[in-house]
Amino acid sequence: MAKPRDVIRTPDTKVALSTASVYPESTATAFEIAARLGYDGVEVMVWTDPVSQDIEALRRLSDYHRMPILAVHAPCLLITQRVWSTDPWVKLQRARAAAEKLGASTVVVHPPFRWQRQYARDFVEGIWRMADETDVRFAVENMYPWRYRDREMQAYAPDWDVTNDDYRHFTIDLSHAATSRTDALGMLDRMSDRLGHVHLADGKGSAKDEHLVPGRGNQPCAEVLEHLAHTGFDGHVVIEVNTRRAMSGAEREADLAEALAFTRRHLAQTVSPASGAGGAARADRR
Repeated sequence: MAKPRDVIRTPDTKVALSTASVYPESTATAFEIAARLGYDGVEVMVWTDPVSQDIEALRRLSDYHRMPILAVHAPCLLITQRVWSTDPWVKLQRARAAAEKLGASTVVVHPPFRWQRQYARDFVEGIWRMADETDVRFAVENMYPWRYRDREMQAYAPDWDVTNDDYRHFTIDLSHAATSRTDALGMLDRMSDRLGHVHLADGKGSAKDEHLVPGRGNQPCAEVLEHLAHTGFDGHVVIEVNTRRAMSGAEREADLAEALAFTRRHLAQTVSPASGAGGAARADRR
Protein backbone atom coordinates (compact mmCIF):
# COMPACT_ATOMS: atom_id res chain seq x y z
CA MET A 1 0.00 0.00 0.00
CA ALA A 2 1.35 3.42 -0.91
CA LYS A 3 2.31 5.62 2.01
CA PRO A 4 0.25 8.80 2.48
CA ARG A 5 2.07 11.84 1.18
CA ASP A 6 2.83 14.95 3.19
CA VAL A 7 0.40 17.78 2.63
CA ILE A 8 1.48 21.33 1.80
CA ARG A 9 -0.69 23.86 3.58
CA THR A 10 -0.37 27.49 2.57
CA PRO A 11 -1.85 30.04 5.00
CA ASP A 12 -4.18 32.78 3.87
CA THR A 13 -1.46 35.43 4.26
CA LYS A 14 -1.35 37.62 1.17
CA VAL A 15 1.94 38.60 -0.42
CA ALA A 16 2.04 42.12 -1.83
CA LEU A 17 4.56 44.11 -3.83
CA SER A 18 5.57 47.53 -2.53
CA THR A 19 5.54 50.07 -5.33
CA ALA A 20 8.89 51.23 -3.90
CA SER A 21 10.38 47.95 -5.12
CA VAL A 22 10.37 49.09 -8.76
CA TYR A 23 12.03 52.49 -8.18
CA PRO A 24 13.08 54.38 -10.28
CA GLU A 25 10.20 53.00 -12.35
CA SER A 26 6.73 54.39 -11.71
CA THR A 27 3.85 53.42 -9.46
CA ALA A 28 1.93 52.31 -12.54
CA THR A 29 4.77 49.97 -13.50
CA ALA A 30 4.59 48.33 -10.07
CA PHE A 31 0.94 47.37 -10.63
CA GLU A 32 1.79 45.91 -14.02
CA ILE A 33 4.70 43.85 -12.68
CA ALA A 34 2.77 42.66 -9.62
CA ALA A 35 -0.05 41.40 -11.83
CA ARG A 36 2.29 39.71 -14.29
CA LEU A 37 4.27 37.90 -11.57
CA GLY A 38 1.24 36.74 -9.59
CA TYR A 39 1.41 38.86 -6.44
CA ASP A 40 -1.76 39.07 -4.36
CA GLY A 41 -1.80 42.86 -4.32
CA VAL A 42 0.30 45.98 -3.84
CA GLU A 43 1.34 48.37 -1.11
CA VAL A 44 1.38 51.93 -2.38
CA MET A 45 4.35 54.00 -1.27
CA VAL A 46 3.08 57.57 -1.33
CA TRP A 47 5.96 59.67 -2.61
CA THR A 48 6.78 62.25 -5.28
CA ASP A 49 5.23 60.25 -8.16
CA PRO A 50 1.91 62.11 -8.70
CA VAL A 51 0.07 58.84 -9.39
CA SER A 52 0.95 57.57 -5.90
CA GLN A 53 -0.84 60.60 -4.44
CA ASP A 54 -3.96 60.34 -6.62
CA ILE A 55 -6.68 58.09 -5.20
CA GLU A 56 -8.69 57.91 -8.42
CA ALA A 57 -5.61 57.09 -10.51
CA LEU A 58 -4.70 54.34 -8.03
CA ARG A 59 -8.24 52.96 -8.15
CA ARG A 60 -8.09 52.79 -11.96
CA LEU A 61 -4.75 50.98 -11.84
CA SER A 62 -6.08 48.54 -9.27
CA ASP A 63 -9.19 47.82 -11.33
CA TYR A 64 -7.36 47.54 -14.65
CA HIS A 65 -4.72 45.11 -13.35
CA ARG A 66 -7.07 43.38 -10.91
CA MET A 67 -4.52 44.09 -8.20
CA PRO A 68 -6.04 45.02 -4.84
CA ILE A 69 -4.32 47.71 -2.81
CA LEU A 70 -3.64 46.02 0.52
CA ALA A 71 -1.74 48.81 2.27
CA VAL A 72 -0.81 52.47 1.99
CA HIS A 73 2.60 53.66 3.16
CA ALA A 74 2.20 57.20 4.48
CA PRO A 75 4.70 59.78 3.11
CA CYS A 76 7.23 59.69 5.98
CA LEU A 77 10.52 59.96 4.08
CA LEU A 78 12.82 62.96 3.85
CA ILE A 79 12.01 63.31 0.15
CA THR A 80 8.26 63.40 0.87
CA GLN A 81 8.22 66.16 3.48
CA ARG A 82 5.98 68.30 1.25
CA VAL A 83 3.78 65.50 -0.09
CA TRP A 84 0.19 65.72 1.19
CA SER A 85 1.00 68.78 3.34
CA THR A 86 3.94 69.65 5.55
CA ASP A 87 1.86 68.81 8.65
CA PRO A 88 2.61 65.16 9.57
CA TRP A 89 -0.82 64.64 11.13
CA VAL A 90 -2.50 65.78 7.92
CA LYS A 91 -0.35 63.26 6.04
CA LEU A 92 -1.63 60.46 8.28
CA GLN A 93 -5.23 61.63 7.96
CA ARG A 94 -4.93 61.61 4.18
CA ALA A 95 -3.25 58.19 4.25
CA ARG A 96 -6.11 56.83 6.33
CA ALA A 97 -8.69 58.35 3.95
CA ALA A 98 -6.86 56.84 0.98
CA ALA A 99 -6.75 53.42 2.64
CA GLU A 100 -10.47 53.57 3.44
CA LYS A 101 -11.41 54.61 -0.10
CA LEU A 102 -9.13 52.05 -1.75
CA GLY A 103 -10.06 49.14 0.52
CA ALA A 104 -6.59 48.83 2.07
CA SER A 105 -6.44 47.37 5.56
CA THR A 106 -3.21 48.99 6.73
CA VAL A 107 -1.43 52.33 6.86
CA VAL A 108 2.31 51.98 7.43
CA VAL A 109 3.88 54.85 9.33
CA HIS A 110 7.41 55.64 10.51
CA PRO A 111 8.11 57.16 13.93
CA PRO A 112 8.83 60.90 13.71
CA PHE A 113 12.22 62.42 13.06
CA ARG A 114 13.72 63.83 16.25
CA TRP A 115 13.53 67.39 14.92
CA GLN A 116 9.73 67.06 14.60
CA ARG A 117 9.53 67.76 18.31
CA GLN A 118 5.84 68.44 18.84
CA TYR A 119 4.83 65.61 16.51
CA ALA A 120 7.19 63.24 18.34
CA ARG A 121 5.93 64.36 21.74
CA ASP A 122 2.31 63.53 20.85
CA PHE A 123 2.97 60.64 18.47
CA VAL A 124 2.12 57.57 20.58
CA GLU A 125 -1.09 59.06 21.95
CA GLY A 126 -2.00 60.48 18.54
CA ILE A 127 -1.59 57.15 16.78
CA TRP A 128 -3.88 55.51 19.34
CA ARG A 129 -6.44 58.27 18.81
CA MET A 130 -6.36 57.84 15.04
CA ALA A 131 -6.53 54.05 15.33
CA ASP A 132 -9.68 54.40 17.42
CA GLU A 133 -11.37 56.32 14.60
CA THR A 134 -11.08 53.68 11.86
CA ASP A 135 -10.91 49.97 11.10
CA VAL A 136 -7.66 50.60 9.20
CA ARG A 137 -4.57 49.47 11.08
CA PHE A 138 -1.89 52.05 11.80
CA ALA A 139 1.17 49.79 11.86
CA VAL A 140 4.23 51.66 13.16
CA GLU A 141 7.49 50.50 11.58
CA ASN A 142 10.83 49.80 13.24
CA MET A 143 13.63 52.05 11.98
CA TYR A 144 17.36 52.32 12.84
CA PRO A 145 20.05 54.73 14.08
CA TRP A 146 21.84 56.73 11.40
CA ARG A 147 25.55 55.89 11.22
CA TYR A 148 28.51 57.59 9.59
CA ARG A 149 31.89 55.95 10.11
CA ASP A 150 32.17 55.54 13.89
CA ARG A 151 29.40 57.99 14.72
CA GLU A 152 25.78 57.15 15.46
CA MET A 153 22.83 59.53 15.53
CA GLN A 154 19.42 58.80 16.99
CA ALA A 155 17.30 60.18 14.16
CA TYR A 156 13.86 59.01 15.31
CA ALA A 157 11.67 59.76 18.33
CA PRO A 158 10.29 58.52 20.62
CA ASP A 159 12.54 55.62 19.46
CA TRP A 160 13.66 53.82 16.30
CA ASP A 161 12.89 50.56 18.18
CA VAL A 162 9.13 50.88 18.19
CA THR A 163 8.73 47.98 20.65
CA ASN A 164 9.91 50.37 23.37
CA ASP A 165 6.60 52.23 23.04
CA ASP A 166 2.95 51.24 23.21
CA TYR A 167 1.30 50.90 19.79
CA ARG A 168 -1.71 48.86 18.78
CA HIS A 169 -0.01 47.46 15.68
CA PHE A 170 3.56 47.15 14.44
CA THR A 171 5.25 46.70 11.08
CA ILE A 172 8.49 44.72 11.21
CA ASP A 173 11.01 45.53 8.48
CA LEU A 174 13.87 43.03 8.32
CA SER A 175 16.17 45.33 6.34
CA HIS A 176 15.76 47.96 9.05
CA ALA A 177 16.48 45.30 11.66
CA ALA A 178 19.73 44.51 9.85
CA THR A 179 20.71 48.18 9.67
CA SER A 180 20.01 48.67 13.38
CA ARG A 181 21.89 45.41 14.11
CA THR A 182 18.91 44.16 16.06
CA ASP A 183 17.90 40.54 16.62
CA ALA A 184 14.89 40.38 14.30
CA LEU A 185 13.44 37.28 15.96
CA GLY A 186 13.73 38.95 19.35
CA MET A 187 11.91 41.99 17.98
CA LEU A 188 9.25 39.71 16.52
CA ASP A 189 8.73 38.16 19.96
CA ARG A 190 8.38 41.60 21.55
CA MET A 191 5.81 42.61 18.96
CA SER A 192 3.90 39.39 19.69
CA ASP A 193 0.24 39.50 18.67
CA ARG A 194 0.47 43.23 17.88
CA LEU A 195 2.44 42.44 14.73
CA GLY A 196 0.14 43.67 11.99
CA HIS A 197 2.31 43.95 8.90
CA VAL A 198 5.63 42.71 7.48
CA HIS A 199 8.11 44.35 5.12
CA LEU A 200 10.19 41.49 3.82
CA ALA A 201 13.71 42.28 2.67
CA ASP A 202 17.18 41.13 3.63
CA GLY A 203 20.30 42.90 4.84
CA LYS A 204 23.85 42.29 5.98
CA GLY A 205 24.12 44.79 8.83
CA SER A 206 25.54 47.63 6.75
CA ALA A 207 25.05 51.23 7.91
CA LYS A 208 23.10 51.61 4.68
CA ASP A 209 19.50 50.38 4.57
CA GLU A 210 20.00 47.70 1.92
CA HIS A 211 16.61 46.08 1.21
CA LEU A 212 18.12 43.02 -0.45
CA VAL A 213 16.10 40.24 -2.05
CA PRO A 214 15.22 37.75 0.74
CA GLY A 215 17.88 35.07 1.01
CA ARG A 216 20.75 37.32 -0.11
CA GLY A 217 21.62 38.69 3.33
CA ASN A 218 21.94 37.34 6.86
CA GLN A 219 18.49 38.10 8.25
CA PRO A 220 16.17 35.26 9.41
CA CYS A 221 13.69 35.83 6.57
CA ALA A 222 12.78 32.15 6.29
CA GLU A 223 12.32 31.75 10.05
CA VAL A 224 10.10 34.84 10.23
CA LEU A 225 7.86 33.55 7.44
CA GLU A 226 7.58 30.12 9.05
CA HIS A 227 6.71 31.79 12.34
CA LEU A 228 3.91 33.70 10.61
CA ALA A 229 2.58 30.50 9.05
CA HIS A 230 2.58 28.64 12.35
CA THR A 231 1.01 31.40 14.45
CA GLY A 232 -1.96 32.33 12.28
CA PHE A 233 -0.69 35.77 11.29
CA ASP A 234 -3.61 37.77 9.90
CA GLY A 235 -1.73 40.64 8.24
CA HIS A 236 0.10 40.97 4.93
CA VAL A 237 3.68 40.27 3.86
CA VAL A 238 5.01 42.99 1.57
CA ILE A 239 8.09 42.58 -0.60
CA GLU A 240 9.99 45.84 -0.24
CA VAL A 241 13.35 45.40 -1.97
CA ASN A 242 15.81 47.66 -3.74
CA THR A 243 16.08 46.98 -7.50
CA ARG A 244 17.73 50.27 -8.48
CA ARG A 245 20.84 48.48 -9.70
CA ALA A 246 18.94 46.23 -12.06
CA MET A 247 20.44 46.59 -15.52
CA SER A 248 17.12 45.99 -17.29
CA GLY A 249 13.41 45.52 -16.72
CA ALA A 250 13.89 41.78 -17.14
CA GLU A 251 16.50 41.70 -14.37
CA ARG A 252 14.22 43.71 -12.06
CA GLU A 253 11.35 41.30 -12.68
CA ALA A 254 13.62 38.32 -12.08
CA ASP A 255 14.55 39.74 -8.66
CA LEU A 256 10.91 40.36 -7.77
CA ALA A 257 9.90 36.88 -8.99
CA GLU A 258 12.67 35.37 -6.84
CA ALA A 259 11.46 37.33 -3.81
CA LEU A 260 7.88 36.15 -4.33
CA ALA A 261 8.93 32.50 -4.76
CA PHE A 262 11.06 32.65 -1.59
CA THR A 263 8.15 34.11 0.39
CA ARG A 264 5.55 31.63 -0.79
CA ARG A 265 7.92 28.69 -0.22
CA HIS A 266 8.62 29.63 3.39
CA LEU A 267 5.04 30.53 4.19
CA ALA A 268 3.98 27.02 3.13
CA GLN A 269 3.75 24.35 5.83
CA THR A 270 4.58 20.71 5.21
CA VAL A 271 2.30 18.59 7.37
CA SER A 272 2.52 14.81 7.71
CA PRO A 273 -0.89 13.10 7.79
CA ALA A 274 0.30 11.06 10.76
CA SER A 275 1.43 14.02 12.81
CA GLY A 276 -1.23 16.59 11.95
CA ALA A 277 -0.71 20.34 12.18
CA GLY A 278 1.85 19.91 14.92
CA GLY A 279 4.18 18.15 12.52
CA ALA A 280 4.97 21.18 10.41
CA ALA A 281 8.48 20.83 9.08
CA ARG A 282 10.92 23.64 8.45
CA ALA A 283 11.34 24.41 4.78
CA ASP A 284 14.66 24.24 2.98
CA ARG A 285 16.56 27.50 3.65
CA ARG A 286 18.28 27.47 0.28
